[in-house]
Amino acid sequence: QSLVSSSKWLQCYGLKRNKLSLSQILSQVGFQHRKDYVTTLGKPVASRYADGLFPQYKRAQDGSVYNLTAKKELILHFVDCLIGAIELYQQRMEWLTSESRQIFGVIQEQCIVFVLDFGTAAPTEFDVCRDALSMVLVEQVIQISRFNLIRAAQDLMKWQQSCTPVSEHTVKSAVTWLWKLDHMTAVSPTSSAEALQEAMGDEVVSS
Repeated sequence: QSLVSSSKWLQCYGLKRNKLSLSQILSQVGFQHRKDYVTTLGKPVASRYADGLFPQYKRAQDGSVYNLTAKKELILHFVDCLIGAIELYQQRMEWLTSESRQIFGVIQEQCIVFVLDFGTAAPTEFDVCRDALSMVLVEQVIQISRFNLIRAAQDLMKWQQSCTPVSEHTVKSAVTWLWKLDHMTAVSPTSSAEALQEAMGDEVVSS
């Protein structure tokens, strides 16, 4: 269905893919009803020859009036293009708000460190956190360049000593390490700050 929608939209849009704003559509289906300054009257006066000759559209934003000259077929063509564009935006929003993207957003950086601070989470909450982290590792981290995981604790825990190249093997290793973590470890008031500082100490890290 998405392929059909995309194909339909591209056929409509073609090289005019940046021309679906209201003003751009109006310029393609008609012409603006102009006013000109009349010296003898000392004020701008709108031409009247088009009154009743063309359907007219008045823009709420600035009050400008357009005389619509396009045939019904062209109007329906733009309707199809707009519907196609809306469908693509809806598909994009559904993708952006699904699975791990719903929790973490879309990871755009190529080298990242996850700092894990589970605090005093109950066992069930601890597992929910690990499920979410596993999901983002498998779905998004697999598509970037390098990564690492650091757990905030009194004795700071690192999956690797520095950011590691991404591969199926390293992602699986990180997920395994994550699920072998103890539920509760000793923490100090500065554990989170120390873990963040450790993460930022890796010069290749971008996020």
